[in-house]
Amino acid sequence: MEKMIFVMLFITSVSWVIGKHVFVPQRKNWTDAQSYCREHYTDLSPINSERDTDRLRKASAGQRFEGWIGLNREPKNVTGWKWSGGGYVTYQNWAPGEPNNNQNMEYTVITMKGTWYDSKPYGANFFFCFNLIVVKEKKTWEDALEHCREDDTELTSLISETDLLLAQREIWKAQTTDHVWIGLRYLADSWLWVNGDPLEYEAWPQQGDQDQRCPNWGHTCGALTKEGLWRSRDCREKLHFICV
Repeated sequence: MEKMIFVMLFITSVSWVIGKHVFVPQRKNWTDAQSYCREHYTDLSPINSERDTDRLRKASAGQRFEGWIGLNREPKNVTGWKWSGGGYVTYQNWAPGEPNNNQNMEYTVITMKGTWYDSKPYGANFFFCFNLIVVKEKKTWEDALEHCREDDTELTSLISETDLLLAQREIWKAQTTDHVWIGLRYLADSWLWVNGDPLEYEAWPQQGDQDQRCPNWGHTCGALTKEGLWRSRDCREKLHFICV
């Protein structure tokens, strides 16, 4: 009996981290889950792709894969669903018949199948947090990448407006250098994310500018500015950076 109690206490006191997502096996309502994520990590998890769903599934480490994510809509907001960190939803994976405006409550749970349903915000569920790690050590892009990988993380990708808004919020809060390294690299005449995420969302200062089309020699590493824009920088420059 004592052993069982210990195991249950252990399970409810730890979290599992896979990449940018953290599974928290504590039952909280949506608002308290959001507050917990913002205090201990970055925010409730956004989901931008099936790959993110797979990351959440791995983050649950064999536990019951169901919990709050950051998607919500205010009852009178007819413009659409938004993530807790900001930005409208672009990828959706609703279960059949969802969202069904459950008692006019528009907060989202992800199921064990990876599909979503809307729910009352005051129900108690496990939840998933999004975890950005701002590193305030000045390193070249290559050294920053190595630093992240030594900690089993990666230089962050920013594959949606929500990802970018959350990263922007974190670097302002951390008082970083004006530019911070992200996982963006120019190789074989195109920009890519070094972790393999698709580069579909972009945040260059102006579509088709030189940073995007043909960066200067050596300026083949991508950085995020505090204004939320991408810039090509000299890879040898030493900047703070973001791991996930």
